Amino acid sequence: MLTKFETKSNRVKGLSFHSKRPWILASLHSGVIQLWDYRMGTLIDRFDEHDGPVRGFLVYLNTCNLFATGDDYKIKVWNYKLHRCLFTLLGHLDYIRTVQFHHEYPWIVSASDDQTIRIWNWQSRNCISVLTGHNHYVMCALFHPKEDLVVSASLDQTVRVWDIGALRKKTVSPADDILRLSQMNTDFFGGVDAVVKYVLEGHDRGVNWASFHPTLPLIVSGADDRQVKIWRMNDTKAWEVDTLRGHMNNVSCVLFHSRQDIIVSNSEDKSIRVWDATKRTGLQTFRREHDRFWILAAHPEMNLLAAGHDSGMIVFKLERERPAFSVSGDSLFYVKDRFLRVYEYSTQKENQLIPIRRPGSNSLNQGPRTLSYSPTENAILICSDTDGGSYELYIIPKDSYGRGETVQDAKRGSGGSAVFVSRNRFAVLEKSTNQVLVKNLKNELVKKNPLPTITDAIFYAGTGNLLCRAEDRVVIFDLQQRIVVGELQTPFIRYVVWSSDMESVALLSKHSIVIADKKLVHRCTLHETIRVKSGAWDDNGVFIYTTLTHIKYCLPNGDSGIIKTLDVPVYISKIYGNTIFCLDRDGKNRPIIIDSTEYIFKLALLRKRYDQVMSMIRNSELCGQAMIAYLQQKGFPEVALHFVKDELTRFNLALESGNIEIALESAKKLDEKDHWYRLGVEALRQGNAGIVEYAYQKTKNFERLSFLYLITGNLDKLSKMMKIAEVKNEVMGQFHDALYLGDVRERVKILKNAGHLPLAYVTATVHGLKDTAERLAEELGDNVPSLPKEKKASLLQPPTPILGGGDWPLLMVTKGIFEGGLDATVRGGHEDYEEAADADWGESLDIGDVENLQNGDISMVPDDEEGKEEVDEEGGWDLEDLDLPPDTDTPKIASNARSSVFVTPTPGMPVSQIWVQKSSLAAEHAAAGNFDTAMRLLSRQLGIKNFSPLKQLFSDLHMGSHTHLRAFSSAPVISLAIERGWSESASPNVRGPPALIFNFSQLEEKLKAAYRATTAGKFSDALRLFLSILHTIPLIVVDSRREVDEVKELIIIVKEYVLGLQMEVKRKELKDNPVRQQELAAYFTHCNLQLPHLRLALQNAMTICYKSSNLSSAANFARRLLETNPTNENQAKTARQVLQAAEKNMRDATELNYDFRNPFVVCGATYVPIYRGQKDVTCPYCTTHFVPSQQGQLCTVCDLAVVGADASGLLCSPSQVR
Repeated sequence: MLTKFETKSNRVKGLSFHSKRPWILASLHSGVIQLWDYRMGTLIDRFDEHDGPVRGFLVYLNTCNLFATGDDYKIKVWNYKLHRCLFTLLGHLDYIRTVQFHHEYPWIVSASDDQTIRIWNWQSRNCISVLTGHNHYVMCALFHPKEDLVVSASLDQTVRVWDIGALRKKTVSPADDILRLSQMNTDFFGGVDAVVKYVLEGHDRGVNWASFHPTLPLIVSGADDRQVKIWRMNDTKAWEVDTLRGHMNNVSCVLFHSRQDIIVSNSEDKSIRVWDATKRTGLQTFRREHDRFWILAAHPEMNLLAAGHDSGMIVFKLERERPAFSVSGDSLFYVKDRFLRVYEYSTQKENQLIPIRRPGSNSLNQGPRTLSYSPTENAILICSDTDGGSYELYIIPKDSYGRGETVQDAKRGSGGSAVFVSRNRFAVLEKSTNQVLVKNLKNELVKKNPLPTITDAIFYAGTGNLLCRAEDRVVIFDLQQRIVVGELQTPFIRYVVWSSDMESVALLSKHSIVIADKKLVHRCTLHETIRVKSGAWDDNGVFIYTTLTHIKYCLPNGDSGIIKTLDVPVYISKIYGNTIFCLDRDGKNRPIIIDSTEYIFKLALLRKRYDQVMSMIRNSELCGQAMIAYLQQKGFPEVALHFVKDELTRFNLALESGNIEIALESAKKLDEKDHWYRLGVEALRQGNAGIVEYAYQKTKNFERLSFLYLITGNLDKLSKMMKIAEVKNEVMGQFHDALYLGDVRERVKILKNAGHLPLAYVTATVHGLKDTAERLAEELGDNVPSLPKEKKASLLQPPTPILGGGDWPLLMVTKGIFEGGLDATVRGGHEDYEEAADADWGESLDIGDVENLQNGDISMVPDDEEGKEEVDEEGGWDLEDLDLPPDTDTPKIASNARSSVFVTPTPGMPVSQIWVQKSSLAAEHAAAGNFDTAMRLLSRQLGIKNFSPLKQLFSDLHMGSHTHLRAFSSAPVISLAIERGWSESASPNVRGPPALIFNFSQLEEKLKAAYRATTAGKFSDALRLFLSILHTIPLIVVDSRREVDEVKELIIIVKEYVLGLQMEVKRKELKDNPVRQQELAAYFTHCNLQLPHLRLALQNAMTICYKSSNLSSAANFARRLLETNPTNENQAKTARQVLQAAEKNMRDATELNYDFRNPFVVCGATYVPIYRGQKDVTCPYCTTHFVPSQQGQLCTVCDLAVVGADASGLLCSPSQVR
């Protein structure tokens, strides 16, 4: 038993699975109904309105309704979403035991201790039938899954089968008034709409449960006589088939398994027993120590069972459903339906290889558990739990692909687990002695190795190495040197997944994933609340894994996220780009397309690949609170800023990243006092006085504004602030402003007006304002304050500002790599960023040799032009500029840097070399002037060997991607590379691909010209144009996958025309061979041409055959011509005349090598038909077919490639390389 979920509660008397969602309802003896999510292990809801125990209930499939019955004689119908009892069905006179809904009609059947069974229509809320006949409590009543039958079990020791066919006819389509009348009288007289079909007698005690087989005419019942009985029925009778004995107490519930040929029963003897339904023998017994079992439920669609007992319930499976599989290169080997199968990822086809023997034992869970494959020897190791752990070794015959008929006797042996450790050696774990036995393919022991730790399973860890699993750790053990290579403490590991380069390993346990390197050095650990099922590495080094409910990713630093939600669990086998190949529980291969944008973006951030980050920000639809939170958490608020539309979030991110301009924009839109205040604080921190002033003005914070004008030395505005305070009658503000200004007379005036005459007198006296002091003394009279004579007064007079302040460079805000590029993106520009040499986010200034710094004073650097002239005049001082914050007006900071020592710049890599290194496209190699590698690429990709037609094109490409400048007469000419899509805003450090003179639109124009020449009958001109297109296509570069498909389509179109025109030109040269002329004309009509050209070809062939008295062939061409509905009436008229003439004499004068009924292609060299089923070879570039004798010859159609050569295929877009 594989327990999936367990609860602790009062005694569970009823259970019901939801058919679609991972929910189960449990009704308790206490009267409570619980709704659980068994996949998440959480209680979703509880319903509590029954008096006394709730014994039976169910969830209806298509509604939110829940039917519950109990010891209060009522059936209550709940809506579990509204959490409300909708209505109550009344009628039973005693406890209700079970309730079940009909698979098709809105009926429910209930069984009660009142010795009746009632069938209700829950839509009309009526009882439509009462089934009487039992003479004791009816313990259970169930509908047949398909037929009009009900089975009931009673304590009167019988099982009854009821026929409700008449009820269905009457209720679903009542025919006349008599039936309606009988329906009314049902409750009084007991209707005849449900009759007893069989009474099954055989149990010695009361029967607790009976249920139908889902498909066969079988019934199983369980009773207080501790027996499980199987009954068979036909149209006329039912009889006992067998009795299953083994339970030690009352059998409380029994049912047939929906997917396997087994019977499951539980009992008050605290056990669940599993029986083989065909052999009628016990397979397995699961016991609890203290809890009696009361109820069983089977999931209607999944391989799940649930059992209720005295202290809760368990949800379990009888057998594991994970298929055993192993990936090798492009193939997946797996076991399904007792056969070893192989699935090819490239073709997405599966083949049956060899049958696998059935396990000999009767117990469950004996199927294949793990599978290991040796590709060189084509050998498979299959491990299972049979006989306490055993393995089977199969050698797959080379010719068995697709057949799977050869039955071979496997080499067997016992062992906990077995894996291949080299080409022809495999290791078997012998648990009893804690040794590894290394064996060869003949199953002979080669050597024994004791293991360094108590091991219960072994896994492959590279050639000659084993990963040994203990309870709390894993160890990598080298079998040759007998040493421990690495060790790591982990939870109990279930699966091990290596990356393709064997550099990383993922260790999967039930609820966690541990990522480590090949020597088990820990990288990160990831914890999951839901069970982890499988995983695989993608090409970028990201681990993709599945849980029960999701496909998720794990980055190398441990960050994880959800890619996709799953309906059913799947097991990942391989990842190709955006396609995840999975096996489901039925052993079917499922390719799942995913969107990898999110984790690729996070990976690029993690690896500091900022060019990729920039590209994805511009081109992807990345958004969402999770992404913003991630970027904030990782310290990239300036990047998050460009995903956000919400102004409040933008404002917070802008402040966090120090982007004061965007913060100002958002503050204007939000226009709230708190945000203006925060903006002012940040602007002051950055020394941006203008924005500080604006923010304080918006909040009317006059005190802060006055202080700002003081520290920036703006006396004019400070005077205005004093006048504003006077108008607003704010005495303290007015006094402070006067104090900041150093205006003593104003201060005296304010103190006097406020009634503080002594203070006004003291202030005037101290500051030497004698006239004012005398006037104030007169007003004070005898109350003139005396000043201490021995102390010297210190005047409250602020210093006069030398410079009026603008923005102060108080804070060095590190300019991020995204700032320029992303701001331009927001404005709609396409400025590129400058690539940081050391992959840092900050910009630094190249200030020359640090050794030459001789002046340590960095406090004053002139900003204006006059200052710069002074610096120029100080040449003898050997001074340098310093790394100061970038100013918004200066176009380039580094250009201001001066050094007395000239450092020769190191020569960079030539652009042409960068092109060659970055690209796998032949056209770009030719443009770089590297013809040799271009030819090698074309040879490998398209099988091209004849480069003579491409010589001029190579030269044109190279010349077209370079321009030349003459500097001055004595210097050589400077060659400059021209980049594709270059703009002035592009960074000089990032090189774009070369500009190419050939493009796809040119080819389309050339194709139209070739079509026109064909229509005009200028076949030599048309042939020249079509060949020109064929020769140019290998040197075309397009951007998207869609355009790649268009290029490939163009090759096919042009190839057909070249072949057809070559045959037509050849035909015109053959003056004295009419038979061959007719054949070539006929073959021309089988080329895939445009409709106007096809009509002309058909008319031509018809004319030639008619003139040669081959009337049958001419009639065939005339018929085909008329089928094209020719727009030219002359064509149609001629064709009809030919048909009329041919009908009089339907024969050919000469026999042609042409059978239009048998599909064929034309050989491009010999111009003979190759009929379907005949062997042929093709040109790897233009795909023209040839007879086998042309293998190794130059293709006569494209004149470039060698017929039958191996080639990887056309590569004409960077999107193919990614």
